[in-house]
Amino acid sequence: MAIIRSVRGKTPKVGKDTFVAETAVLLGDVTVGEGCSIWYGAVLRGDVNSIEIGDRTNIQDGVVIHTLWDESPNPSVTRIGSDVSIGHNAIIHGAVIEDQVLVGMGATLLDNAHVPSGCIIAANALVLSNARLEPNSVYAGVPAKKVKEITPEQRKSIVERTARDYQLYASWYEQE
Repeated sequence: MAIIRSVRGKTPKVGKDTFVAETAVLLGDVTVGEGCSIWYGAVLRGDVNSIEIGDRTNIQDGVVIHTLWDESPNPSVTRIGSDVSIGHNAIIHGAVIEDQVLVGMGATLLDNAHVPSGCIIAANALVLSNARLEPNSVYAGVPAKKVKEITPEQRKSIVERTARDYQLYASWYEQE
């Protein structure tokens, strides 16, 4: 069974029809929407500030999500929208990610970065603190830079499809 633990008087909340893998960890002020999946080895540590995740979002294996303390000089919270895919081993540290975004494997998003709807963050990209990205764009590199815009067809076939696929994958585990 997953580790789901209260910290500082806050208890994680997990929405209906959400798959949480046995080795996932949810601590403190964490809210996960409906129809999501939190995969093996993922850590959502809401001990120093809040983490909110929308509906139908997948947090893949080994992802770490954290924030900056609400009493620090520049606090941060993590907000992840609906229909978002966070790839294996990504780090989300106090960033805001709107709906329908794909964050590639091993990518890192730092405090108070803002990723608008329709973005793809390439594998191993580094989105710096306070970055403001453009919607419907692909960002890659260290630090991440815009490399191209994505078409509505690409958004549908890459971003939306990945989020949908992970709902299917999670259903396989619920049946076991």
